[in-house]
Amino acid sequence: MSPSTWRQPAGDSDAPSDPGQAASSADGAPGTGSAAAVDTSGRSERRFWSARRIPAALVALLSVAAIGLLLYDVVSVRAGRSAMRWRRRLAEELATRPLDDTWVIVGAAVAMALGLWLFLLAVTPGLRRLLPMRQPTGIPGAEEVHAGLDRRAVALVLRDRAVRVAGVRSARVAVGRRKVKARAEAHFRDLEEVRADLDATLGEAVTSLGLARQPALTVRVRRPKKG
Repeated sequence: MSPSTWRQPAGDSDAPSDPGQAASSADGAPGTGSAAAVDTSGRSERRFWSARRIPAALVALLSVAAIGLLLYDVVSVRAGRSAMRWRRRLAEELATRPLDDTWVIVGAAVAMALGLWLFLLAVTPGLRRLLPMRQPTGIPGAEEVHAGLDRRAVALVLRDRAVRVAGVRSARVAVGRRKVKARAEAHFRDLEEVRADLDATLGEAVTSLGLARQPALTVRVRRPKKG
């Protein structure tokens, strides 16, 4: 199984394009081609930004509904009709209820929480499951491509590499943005030897993925439970 990739032009960081498929080498790791050189200048690649269409659509719909209802009521009052009951009740409550009232405090806390949530959505990239890749050099137009690997696909690649190590019965790999944790069960061979082979194999596999920020690798090996 080859890892999924998302590609996005360098000049547009608002919304990534549809996910594609990365090319795979014979051992399951993504291939970069014989003519492609990897940029090792240490320049940090930007993360993928989520379009967050669902939160934006919800906020837009609620705002349009609230403003439309308020505008309709104001126009009705200007036309000689009485204000709606809910607006009269709201104005009365805001005029008479003290600031230290429980409902006022609860309403303020909810509004503050919603505002903080929207602020965090606006300033954070999102799409945490995508790991940015380094840009190759020496290829025309490569600087216009923003590629990334899905963390679940990376975990599958590393797990396949781990179970090929002699003595490994089963393996589980968890891939984060900064760390890779591998847990394996060895049914023969010395545990230290298996751990050393896993460190070397998975370290080489992580490097071959071409990630912009290589995550730290942690390997744990144990014997399978008896019975």
